[in-house]
Amino acid sequence: MTAITADLVERLSQHTPKVVVVGDAILDVWLSGHSDRLCREAPAPVVDVGSRALSAGGAANTAVNLAAMGAQVRFVSLVGDDDSGRELRELLATQNVDTQHVVLSSGRRTVSKHRVVADDQVLVRFDEGDAEDADGELGQQIAAAVELAVEDADALLICDYGNGLFGPAVREVLAKVREAVPLVVVDAHDCARWRGITPDLVTPNAGEAAQLLGAALPENGKRAELFERRRAELFEATGAKAVVVTLDRDGALLLAPDTPGYRTWADPVPESQASGAGDTFVAALSLGAAASLPLTACLELAQAAACVVVHKNGTSVCTWTELSVALTRDAALEPEELAELVARHHEAGQTVVFTNGCFDVLHRGHITYLNEAKRQGDVLVVAVNSDDSVRRLKGPDRPVNTAQDRAAVLSALSCVDYVTVFDEDTPINLLRRLRPELYVKGGDYTENMLKEAPVVRSYGGEVRALGYVPEQSTTSVIEKIRTGSAVGEEA
Repeated sequence: MTAITADLVERLSQHTPKVVVVGDAILDVWLSGHSDRLCREAPAPVVDVGSRALSAGGAANTAVNLAAMGAQVRFVSLVGDDDSGRELRELLATQNVDTQHVVLSSGRRTVSKHRVVADDQVLVRFDEGDAEDADGELGQQIAAAVELAVEDADALLICDYGNGLFGPAVREVLAKVREAVPLVVVDAHDCARWRGITPDLVTPNAGEAAQLLGAALPENGKRAELFERRRAELFEATGAKAVVVTLDRDGALLLAPDTPGYRTWADPVPESQASGAGDTFVAALSLGAAASLPLTACLELAQAAACVVVHKNGTSVCTWTELSVALTRDAALEPEELAELVARHHEAGQTVVFTNGCFDVLHRGHITYLNEAKRQGDVLVVAVNSDDSVRRLKGPDRPVNTAQDRAAVLSALSCVDYVTVFDEDTPINLLRRLRPELYVKGGDYTENMLKEAPVVRSYGGEVRALGYVPEQSTTSVIEKIRTGSAVGEEA
């Protein structure tokens, strides 16, 4: 597992792939002001507009996010030869998006979405523009633009949101150029429409994935289970090598062949006015894949970037600098601060899950275990043995990584809510203080092996053993490094 840390983000910022985005161009208009009265004609608020702000929407916002993260972005789309189209192209140019492949149509109105905001509250949105299918000569122009844009591209991102861009000629040329592009990602309302080009990644949301399966969308907590259980049908319906289902406030689920599903968890913001976090997610996911990161790391990267955006207002983007700052927060909490936070979760009726360990060299077994631990409740607390504690337990040549580094890597995982460091051989004192509802350990432990178990039971908590991933241990990883054994070989 590649950990998403500030150091990794710094290295990614030096990577500048050529990415072609083909998709709908939308101009987002934000009219903001103050309202303190109703109009006479109807019981509707009167807004004294004080500012008009513009931002790129739809696939154009994905292109802007890619550019903000350092990609060389070529945007292929269709806009009207009107004021909105000109404003959008100028806006994209100022944000380092190449618009020379955007086709202009004199007989078409650019799609624009106007939001009226009074005192931070969106009152109404009204949309304008034409979304009919682009066929005939117009379709041929877009197809020609695609063919030019993908020359020497490192990645192709198809954003199909149903606004009329992808007529037969455009779909045909995309199928033609597919093999020449190393990475193809599809973000579409109907991913089955792109099955024939065998995408490397598709990114439906939960509703779109359920529609592909012909299934009713279950309640939030059951969605990931549905998609993991029916993963083969999703692969068949989309033709994709891997599927990422975005679950909104519940994070995202990665489905790849021959591996268990991998979850991330979101950091939801109550009453957020953010728009376009999904575009940020897809942009960061694509950049991670273009840099050949493991897909699990790509998913964590995308989730972290989306979490930056949801703390903003309006249609927003995430830069590598902002993501790096978010990842360099203090990783390990002091027990006093952690106790206060856990108490709030108890008061809110949430289930706190607690686990502990050395977590010296993070590997797939750790990640699988921590994801499973998170699924047991609402909040996951990980207590990490201090360096002195690890030496007492594992020997004088351990730990390989300091407690500070181990905590930083763990805190970068979206499944981990809080990390703390303890100096004793067992976390008994922490358990007495935090009183988590669940204390979990890996399947290589049994309850009667744990000195902590009686403490947990004494306050009404539960001890639970989770699954065990064989041949995945820090000791075996270190031994393979020392002996030069290949990954997957017996140490």
